[in-house]
Amino acid sequence: MLVERTSKEVIIRLPASVDTEDLQDFLNYARYKELTADFKTDQAEVDKLANNINAKWWAKNRSKLIK
Repeated sequence: MLVERTSKEVIIRLPASVDTEDLQDFLNYARYKELTADFKTDQAEVDKLANNINAKWWAKNRSKLIK
């Protein structure tokens, strides 16, 4: 692996043998970090939002999972 930094970007060179699923996971994480770099919120707010989303999902899908 080779990492090179220019004034505008970071270039990462990997061998073709790298597992593409692992590479995609890494790229997804890097994109997440890029998108959230300027976000300032506390964990309590994140937890509240996640709980709300989970509750709505469960209410919608409960009947499909429990018979």
